[in-house]
This record gives sequence, structure tokens and C-alpha cells, in this order.
Amino acid sequence: MKNVKTLLLFASVLLIVACSSDDDSPSTPKSTLKITLNGVQPLDGDLTYEGWIMVDGLPVSTGRFNTTSASTTKNFSIATADLEIATAFILSIEPKSNDDPAPSNTKILNGTFVAGAATLSINAMVGNFVNAVSPFSGSFIKATPSDNTGGIDNGNDDYGIWFIQNETTPGLINLPTLATGWKYEGWVVFNSGSTPVTTGKFTMASGVDSASPYSGNEPVPAFPGEDFLSNLPTGVDGNINGLPVVISIEPDVPGDATTPFFLKPISGTEGVNGNALSVTTNINALINGTAQIN
Repeated sequence: MKNVKTLLLFASVLLIVACSSDDDSPSTPKSTLKITLNGVQPLDGDLTYEGWIMVDGLPVSTGRFNTTSASTTKNFSIATADLEIATAFILSIEPKSNDDPAPSNTKILNGTFVAGAATLSINAMVGNFVNAVSPFSGSFIKATPSDNTGGIDNGNDDYGIWFIQNETTPGLINLPTLATGWKYEGWVVFNSGSTPVTTGKFTMASGVDSASPYSGNEPVPAFPGEDFLSNLPTGVDGNINGLPVVISIEPDVPGDATTPFFLKPISGTEGVNGNALSVTTNINALINGTAQIN
């Protein structure tokens, strides 16, 4: 019995020493990374924002979040050792369902740290719409080639939109090249602005777009566009006369919403100015931010 008591006493001493050792271990020093975002609107669909700092040339996540308004401030507690040598901040868009340890190709803002602060810009991450040498110009036509059996026009051109000047000439001249991780998507907005309907996704002014869910079966021009003839959303008649037309920039990420993303730099209205499309050139003035190490 005496030996048993001695063993129990020895075990208790070891446990107390171990706990004391754990309590005395220093915690990792943390500092605050403050992110201020302007124009970065809440994400729809199965998407989330994720911040990253570049440390020794490698991305380190600062955390995932969504915004609740176009102007947002977020504070993150990050290891001081990482923040002291961080060279840049990046904001990416990620699928909620796949927490990858590296950022996706879809990055919306970035900036380089100088004296603990970074100014965040969209231009290098998405695309530069300021081009004084070769400025963008755009237009579209009404046509429904996908139901013109034998090439005979059915006379229902009010039910289709094509971003062309004619069958061989694109309507989107000097379309800015998007960064990897982004695609354009055309939309016609029906029902007094309440129902945007896609014309398909694309990356270039020439070449077919990603889908033709509402078109017929006859050949169509090798350009972005859509005929609104069948399988339309409830309440949409397909007639585009007088309706707003938008080209958005969409995240090329699984889980992208079926409604337009908040980047909508190109727009026009059917029947106005010869169906011309205008572009918001300096989107960086509308969508930007800062990252501050405190």
C-alpha cells in the first residue's frame, strides 16, 4: 500500500509540473490587420471573400468573410512575425465549399505594403479599362438567326441580341482583356429592371459564348449573343425593345450567382444612340481599398 501511495504522489507531481509548464508557454504575438473596402459589395451565390498576405513569396490567409454593404472595414488578428515581413495584400473570391490553402485565380484587389500600409487597386487584378490609345467602343444588333430555317428571316428580330455590327464584324471593339479568373457576361434586363437574363459568358469579342439556353437550332454568328425564343424564365416574353443591356464581369469560380456580378462596366439601352454601348473606364475610382498593419 505504501508503494502504491508513493506512485500516486509521484504521478500527481508530474501532472502539476506539466500543467504549470503549459501555462507558462508564451502565446504567439499577434498584431491587427485592418482592411477598409470601398465599392466591394456583398457576394451572392456560393462565394466568399478571402484575404491574403504575401510572406516570403507565399500566400498566407488572413481569413474569409463577406461584406454587408459596399463600404466595409474588417480587422484580423494575425501573427506579428508574418505581418512584419508581409510584402503585399490580396483579396480573392473563393467558393465557400472548398477552403483551398492557396488563393483562387479570381482576385479582385491587391496592393504592396509600404511602411505598413497598402493601397488596394482593382486594375491589375481584373482589367484596365483606361486606354487612351485604343479606347473601347461597342454596339449590338437585334436578330434571331437561330430560328431562320434555310437562312430565311422569320421577322422576329425583336427577340434576339448579338454583339456584332454584321455577321462577320464584332460589335465590341477594343474590348479590354480580363485577367485570369474573370469572364464577361451579357445580360438583357426584363420586367422593369427586375429580371436580368443572360446572353452567355465570354472572354473575347469574337467567338461563340458559353451557352445558348434560349435559342433555336439554326446556325448563329460566331460571336457573343442570344435569341430569346424558348425556355425563358417565368414572366419574360423575350422582346428586347427599349430594354437595358449590360455586360458584367463575372468571377470564374464555381458557385457564381445566376444574377449579374456588381462589376458592370459596359451598358446601353436598345433603341438609344444606335444601340451603342458605353464603358466606365476608371473602375478603380469606384472599387478600391486599403490595408493597414497596426
